[in-house]
Amino acid sequence: MSWITTVPYDQAKGRLKKLYDRVKGPDNNVDNIMMSHSLRPHSMEGHMALYKYVLHHSANTVPKWFLETLGVYVSQLNNCAYCVDHHFQGLCRLLNDDSRATEIRTAFNADTPEAAFSGKELAALLYARTLTTSPSETTEQDINAMRDAGFVDGEILEINQIVAYFAYANRTILGLGTNTDGDIIGLSPGNSDDPEDWGHT
Repeated sequence: MSWITTVPYDQAKGRLKKLYDRVKGPDNNVDNIMMSHSLRPHSMEGHMALYKYVLHHSANTVPKWFLETLGVYVSQLNNCAYCVDHHFQGLCRLLNDDSRATEIRTAFNADTPEAAFSGKELAALLYARTLTTSPSETTEQDINAMRDAGFVDGEILEINQIVAYFAYANRTILGLGTNTDGDIIGLSPGNSDDPEDWGHT
């Protein structure tokens, strides 16, 4: 599950148990990425709040399927199989188009996003690649490319925050050796209208 000690759901008490109850899915399942915070519940709370607000918030205007797509691509670039597996399943659920999902996965595996995307979506993915692999080489031209392709600045901020969040999540996973053993792959907070609803379905 992880290289450090984690507290399982049935042994959790106090604040940790309350947080687990907020994030759990079916059969009291808590994703291992959240369980990896169990020795410091306050960091789980911060992680979940960031995740919920960046990816699952009704004020976002970039379509959720594309935010998930960006997360999958960033995770692929970081070789974080955990996040790729989880968020690709979320992407599949949102797309409801198996052939399109396969096309995207194939393109990302080959690091050729242009094989599956064009226009504004490709501009965002190219920005995500630079910010992930060579962050100090990101320039104003990358922002202008997204703006010229049709994104407004608030949407560019959403894209930036997704890329930054997945850098954090990927390094949490990779740095602690967290795996998907026991996880239910692809669960996510379904209620974007309530920022305080962290339940996974």
